Amino acid sequence: MTLPAEPAAPRLSVVVPVHNEEDNLEPLIGEIRATLAGRMGFEIVYVDDGSTDATPDRLRDLMAGVPELRVLRHARCCGQSAAVASGVKTSRAPVIATLDGDGQNDPADIPALLARLDAVPDPDFLLVAGWRRKRRDSRIKKLSSRFANGLRSRLLGDDTPDTGCGLKVFTRAAFLDLPRFDHMHRFLPALMIRRGGRVESVPVNHRPRGRGRSKYGTLDRALVGIADLLGVMWLQRRGRVPRVEERVR
Repeated sequence: MTLPAEPAAPRLSVVVPVHNEEDNLEPLIGEIRATLAGRMGFEIVYVDDGSTDATPDRLRDLMAGVPELRVLRHARCCGQSAAVASGVKTSRAPVIATLDGDGQNDPADIPALLARLDAVPDPDFLLVAGWRRKRRDSRIKKLSSRFANGLRSRLLGDDTPDTGCGLKVFTRAAFLDLPRFDHMHRFLPALMIRRGGRVESVPVNHRPRGRGRSKYGTLDRALVGIADLLGVMWLQRRGRVPRVEERVR
């Protein structure tokens, strides 16, 4: 008896963390498929971070008609960083693109970021980050983000104008080599540099939120961010990147 051939592993996994985004699921998944279909093998990994609305049911229904879609569900809300980590760990592709689930990131920008990663000889040491030059957010959000990015850049030297953009491309191997903690997704550039890599920022489209409500406040985010910033500074001071001069068989 001839066993059926194993499906080819995808080249790209698009990891999308969501919490209570029932109305944004189908439109965004459709955009991701429209962007990547015919370009490469890909999968879409949605991580439902303990949603309490109809998100789980709608994802289940969408899986029936979207062969590229895979879904994980956290039993309770653990935060965006935990959701991204779960998605990357279960991904089957060597390259990861992350995308916010609220529809503000434009999936059409993924190929441009991926091209930057493809252009380097050692992609495991590059993080390609989206840069929302024209943010479509409230004035207070834009001002607080500008302040936070400036402070992070000065204290961490992460050379990144927009660390909060959810659109990023990197290798799975690189991510799994990073230290993991709550809110780490905001510090991926600094963590990549800490392991001897570098960061490239690419201007991307940013869209106003059309459905649902933001899950983040301004004050609570700032207070938590200060503690996280101090923690990453501690990691930087204790990081050592060995230089391998000889390889042993």
